[in-house]
Amino acid sequence: MAPPSIVRSALSVFFEYDTPRIVHIRSKKVGVINRFLQLAIISYVIGFAIIYKKGYQDFDDVNSAVTTKLKGVALTNLTDQGINGTRVWDVADYVIPPQENNAFFVMTNVIVTPGQQQDTCLESPSVPDGICSAEKPCVPDTPVINGNGVKTGACKPSPRNSSIEVCEIYAWCPVEKDDKPSKPVLLASQNFTVFIKNNIEFGKFGVKRRNLLEDATDSYLQTCNYNSENKSCPIFQLKTIVEMTGQDYETMALQGGVIQILIQWNCNLDYSVEDCVPEYQFRRLDSNDYKLAKGFNFRYAEPYLEDGVKKRTLIKAYGIRFIVTVEGKAGKFNFVPLFLNIGSGLALLSIATIVCDIVVLYFLKARKFFKEKKYLDVKGADAYETLDEGSMKSDSPVVQRKQ
Repeated sequence: MAPPSIVRSALSVFFEYDTPRIVHIRSKKVGVINRFLQLAIISYVIGFAIIYKKGYQDFDDVNSAVTTKLKGVALTNLTDQGINGTRVWDVADYVIPPQENNAFFVMTNVIVTPGQQQDTCLESPSVPDGICSAEKPCVPDTPVINGNGVKTGACKPSPRNSSIEVCEIYAWCPVEKDDKPSKPVLLASQNFTVFIKNNIEFGKFGVKRRNLLEDATDSYLQTCNYNSENKSCPIFQLKTIVEMTGQDYETMALQGGVIQILIQWNCNLDYSVEDCVPEYQFRRLDSNDYKLAKGFNFRYAEPYLEDGVKKRTLIKAYGIRFIVTVEGKAGKFNFVPLFLNIGSGLALLSIATIVCDIVVLYFLKARKFFKEKKYLDVKGADAYETLDEGSMKSDSPVVQRKQ
């Protein structure tokens, strides 16, 4: 095709107009396909989009605030850790820090190193960089990598293992103990309880709720505990929480861990607001199957003065960190989303026509016949003609009528 012909063909597009043509096709195959697709689309819109997904409702996500309050005491005897006498642990001792955002930590096991003071002592033989020899001397004023202090330069036999020589360090002495108890020191923490207060709001609908029954009394809160038979009580025993994750409390308390408390508010406000109540789920976020860095622990110190000398008690705390997560949404009837879903469904019905056109025009044996009936080329008196059309018109024979 010559360049002028291409240009005229391109220009002709601007002088054309397409309008749908209705062709009524009587065919069993095409009719069944068309009705099946229409039925499937209508079933999807009504059954899934409108009924199952509640396409007739307007939704709002939950806004939430969570506070926690723990109660419980434990009695321990740490004589085997070099501490004389017994000790009572209350909330101020085992909840560290006292308040967190949407979380709380409970100490379940502890390694205590009492009477530490600034002095020189030998590094622990369990620290690789603290081991020394003639080939590996202790460089003075060099911190021990992953150790407890700074090297003084001396290399001496370890009192724990005389066959090993370790660096002398300047640190809080004696260095931290690394002997973990065989059982959790604070195993009594399994009987501790936590009161989780959760206030939520669905701002779009002006609805406020909390996870406490409206008719609850002080005596009810003092006696109730959450369990499989009483799921409305917001007071949870720690052992119950851990067991609902499928874990054993004593095993988890030994090295610590992380547990998620999930509070779900999924409310249908087309019914009574009183039916809008939370559901609780519990899961462990870490795993007891890890080979390294298992559990959850950290260190803190309790400083004090003794005969004018600054000393401290170093505590390595193992425990369970509980993370409280709140999620949910509320739905209420609204005409706007309903009409939007109905309109989308009507638009989807055109898919059935498109599929049937493809079948008729490309797959049936009589597709040429149907194409002739489907498409009609109509030329007006002022039609824009391309060069090819003009040449074909000029080459056509002229028939004259005899006089």
